[in-house]
Parts: sequence; C-alpha cells; structure tokens
Amino acid sequence: MARSFRDRSDAGRVLAGLLGHYHARDDVIVLGLPRGGVPVAYEVAAALDAPLDVFVVRKLGLPEHPELAMGAIASGGVTVLNDDVVRGHDVPAEVIREVAEDEGRELARRERVYRDDRPMIDLAGQVVILVDDGLATGASMRAAVQAVRALRPARLVVAVPAASASTCAEFRREVDEVVCATTPSPFFAVGQAYWSFTQTSDEQVRRLLASPRLGAGGESEVEVVRAAAVPVENGVPSADVLSAIVGDARLVLIGEATHGTHEFYAARAAMTRYLIEHKGFRAVAVEADWPDAYRVNRYVRARGDDRTAEESLRSFKRFPAWMWRNTDVLDFVTWLREHNDRGAGPDKAGFYGLDLYSLHRSADEVVSYLRTVDPQAAERARERYSCLDHHGDDGQAYGRAAAFGAGEECERQVVAQLLDLQRHAHEFARRDGLLAEDEAFHAERNARLVQAAERYYRTMFRGRVSSWNLRDEHMAETLDALTEHLEDQRGEPAKIVVWAHNSHLGDAAATEVSAQGEFNVGQLVRERHPGESRLIGFTTYTGTVTAADDWGAPADRKHVRPALRGSVERLFHETGQKEFLLDLAAAPNTADVLGSARLERAIGVIYRPHTERVSHYFRARLADQFDAVIHIDETSALDPLERTARWEEGEVPESYPHAV
Repeated sequence: MARSFRDRSDAGRVLAGLLGHYHARDDVIVLGLPRGGVPVAYEVAAALDAPLDVFVVRKLGLPEHPELAMGAIASGGVTVLNDDVVRGHDVPAEVIREVAEDEGRELARRERVYRDDRPMIDLAGQVVILVDDGLATGASMRAAVQAVRALRPARLVVAVPAASASTCAEFRREVDEVVCATTPSPFFAVGQAYWSFTQTSDEQVRRLLASPRLGAGGESEVEVVRAAAVPVENGVPSADVLSAIVGDARLVLIGEATHGTHEFYAARAAMTRYLIEHKGFRAVAVEADWPDAYRVNRYVRARGDDRTAEESLRSFKRFPAWMWRNTDVLDFVTWLREHNDRGAGPDKAGFYGLDLYSLHRSADEVVSYLRTVDPQAAERARERYSCLDHHGDDGQAYGRAAAFGAGEECERQVVAQLLDLQRHAHEFARRDGLLAEDEAFHAERNARLVQAAERYYRTMFRGRVSSWNLRDEHMAETLDALTEHLEDQRGEPAKIVVWAHNSHLGDAAATEVSAQGEFNVGQLVRERHPGESRLIGFTTYTGTVTAADDWGAPADRKHVRPALRGSVERLFHETGQKEFLLDLAAAPNTADVLGSARLERAIGVIYRPHTERVSHYFRARLADQFDAVIHIDETSALDPLERTARWEEGEVPESYPHAV
C-alpha cells in the first residue's frame, strides 16, 4: 500500500480539492471525528470557508465483549442502538442505560475540553460533511452517520482521505455523497496512507477548533507565496538569480507545463543561452528523437548539408511536428549556429535528442553509417533490421504484433546488431578524429535506440507504466551516455541543459504516479547525480496553447481553461502577480506550503478541456518535485512553422463551467 499523504493537514488539503463544489456556500458545516479527523476537517473547512465543529462518538460496547458495539452515543445527545446485537445477546435495558451513562460522561468531558463549553452547531437543514482521517472498519463513522441523521440535516456527506473501495461503496448506500480521496488496494490500515501518522492529542483538537481559520482561498498561503515571489521578465529571471539557482550544477533540467506554449519555449531558450555563454554549458538535450535532433546538431556545429536553421529542422515531419518545428526553436537554433561560428572547437555547443520513437529512422541511420565504414557490416545490419519492416514504417503496428509474440526473434536481432556495432565502435571512431568519434557515437546511439524502441512498442500494449518507465529510462541512459561522450572528448565534466515536459523532468517520486510504480528522468537524474542537477518547472493559469484533439490530428490553437480550485496554478494566480519565480531551496516557508500534495496541470500534445480534471491533472508536492518553478499567469500558443488556416482561426471561446 503506497503512502499518499505527508500528514493529516496534507490529506485535508487534498480532500478539500475534491469537495470544491461546496465552497463558500452558507449552508455547509464540516464536522471532524476526534481526534485524528479534526486536523483533516480543519483544512477542509478552511478551504471551503465553512464552519467547523467536532462530532464526538462513543461506542457502547457489551460489558462482556467491549469490542462488540451494541450501539453508540454521539454529540447532541443522540443514542443509536444495534437492535441485532441487543436482541442476539439479550441485553437488559438497565445494562444499556448504565453503559450509556458511563460513555455519556466521557463524551461530555471531551466536548467540554474540545469546545470550551460552546454549544454544538445546529445541523438541521444544513449540508453536513463528516470527516475522518480514514476508514478501516468504518464503525465509528457509521455510528456518526446514524447519529447525524437523527439531527435532520438536509444532506449528509462522508469525506475521508483513505479507505478501502468496498467500505466506500457501503457508505454510498447510507449517505447522500461519499468522497474517498484514495482507495488503496490492498487496504490494511489507515496509518499506512500517511508518511507521518502521529497521535492527535486533545490539546491539538481544542486548539484547532478554537483558532481563527483561514478565509476562502487560503489567504495565508497566498501571502507566503507572494512574499517569496522573485520577479521575472517574460518568464526569464535575472542573471544573478539564475546563476544562484544553478550554482555548480552540471545538469540543468528545464521543463514546460505544455508542449505548445510560446512563453515556456522562449524563456527556456533565453535561460539556455545564458548558461551556454556564461556558465560553460556545451549541450542541449531535448525530448526529441535522436536522429532528428542530430541533424540539427550537425547544422549548429557546421558539419551538415543544411544551409539554414529551418532546413535542419525538416526531419521533424511526423506528429507532433510543431513541438520542434516552431518559431521559438527556429530562433534558438539560428542563435546556436551563430554562437558556435564565433567560438573554437571545444566551445561549440551541440543539440541532441533523448527520445525513442524513431524505430525505423534510427535503423536506417545505422545502416547508412555502416555503408560508409564497413559495407559488409551494413548488409548484416540491413538483414537484421528487416524484421522491423513487416508492418511498414509504423512503430505501433509493429508493437501490436510484437506484443503477441511476433517480436521475440526481432528482439534478438536488434540486440545482436547493437553488440556488433559496439564491438567495432572504437575501430570506427579512430579513423578521422573528433568527427569520426561523433559519427560512431551517433550510430551507436541509434542502435541503442532501435533496441529500446523495439521494447517500448512491444510493452506499450501490455501496460502504460512499463512503457512509460522504459521510455524515461532510455532518455536518462541516453543523457548519461552523452555526458560520458562529451567528457571523453573535452577532458572535463560535461554541462548539459535538458528540455522536456514537466512530467518527465519534475521528480516523479513527489507525484501520485510514484504510487503506480512510475519513475521519470528527473527522479533518475537526482538519484544518479546527487547534488549535480537542478530541476526547473513552469506553470500557467490560462491562455492559449498549440495542441491537437487526438494523436495524429491537426494542430489547433486552443483556449486553456482557468486552473481548477485546489491546484497549484490557482494558488499562484491568487497572488495577483502576472509572472514570478519561486526558488524553493531559498524559501523554506514557501517550500512548506508547496510541500503538500496539490493538483497540478500537464498538457502534452493533446488537450481535452472537457475532461480536463481526469485527462490533465495529477497530484504533486511541488516543493519536492522541482528546485525552482516559474509561473506565467497568462500564456499564448507557440507558432508552428507550418501555420494552417485551422490554427490561424483558433478555437472558438467558450464559457467555462465552475466544475470540470
């Protein structure tokens, strides 16, 4: 069972996000079951701007079997009896009265301690949200439900951070609404859903009930973030700020919240230019296929046949072509060529790809390279790779067939080809100096990519996690191989900037996907290079984005809906600042606020606003996910180099619903 929450306060903030439809209503009351449910309920009430009270329940146990409940007594003087237990054990009325009196005295004592003799809130005609820190057997919550029903609420909601799926299903038959934030399987105990599950004391309960709560939207958190916000211009921090964040790191990973936002691409390019010019970075590694990016690398280092930056980007033909064939990347590639033309050989910076979708193109690159150095080896490679061609130039078609056993022989062939190339790599690399070394390395990376892509397409039809992990493992391994290659050439530590989506570069261990067994490049880089990396993310609240409706569909200029309540983007929007940076390592108060799990938005090459909550949001602890984050409140779609009439026209604006 994976641990989902840092502590009860964290769990309460997550639960509040799921109850956002009750925000700022004047008929909502939040009741916490003491003691552990009160810290959770406090956060829910604060976020919903609702009154908070405690609802004490005491079990009425059989005298001879105290663990067996014959009923319960609860706040408001409500007594509920389990008739089956009473009749089955033939419990006399005087015994019930004696037990009820004893438990009633303890209940009254606790209410005095918790409320300081304040009267209980009247629940009649109200929407009552009953909150606990989790449900194991559900006995206490079930007694509370029965007791609250007797007080005639208009609507009764049970809300808990963690419970078994079966227990949640049972309560749906008893109350008007059930909200279970997580339903781990198998479910053994409530405490296993928390990293910290310390005992809540009576004094803590009393203090939470007595303290003035936050207003709507969590103003104190907004103030903490606003105080720590560092100014940026067009998403770019000052040289001093960026230099301080990067420090002596040699791997700087700069993300993006979408694959189609102009401001993210432009700001990332500007920061990278500074790192190349002033901090000794000599490579940019991007979320793109190796052979397509290597054509750009040849151009920026004046080694290819392309005459312009636009020509060098023409290998990015397939969906989503706009991801790299856009005006912001074109401007950066143009600048990188000009920068390299001014510098000496060791100072030239390269452009490389980390991804693995180019199954057939990489196979062709291996064969083409071998034709120039060893024609017989080229023929062997062509024969080995022929097994990939049975389904045309379509990796997914190959994957569908391979997933059902058709790929076992092909797997052996591509591995054999990789080993063959590796055995002769040193011989090939010695022929013509650095250029030959680069081309041999290029061929070996393509052979490695064919092996990884073959596995990727085979596993993608067997389960998302395995294919995701294989892809990010390949990207991290390619980054490590590139680092080693550049260090061997230059005789000094290689410094590389990485461009990819936040979901690849933000540490996955700080997100909900970790509970599903997923990891990513950012997590692997931190683990493999402790202290040598910096992870920088981007967020936005609203605007436009270049994205498609489906995989392979045309690019549209779409409207990005305002971020959902309970999201980190909404919190940043409420600061009232158009753009800013948070250095999470230098702002402990902000890191504490952002150390709890919140919704975070991720838009890739597909954007489906009508299913946005399911399609594009996940929970993350931003302070653990990134070292720094840059927020730009309103952003605009990047410009594809091929701008269609459909993109120019853009998506028709719509009225956004309150809940998605």
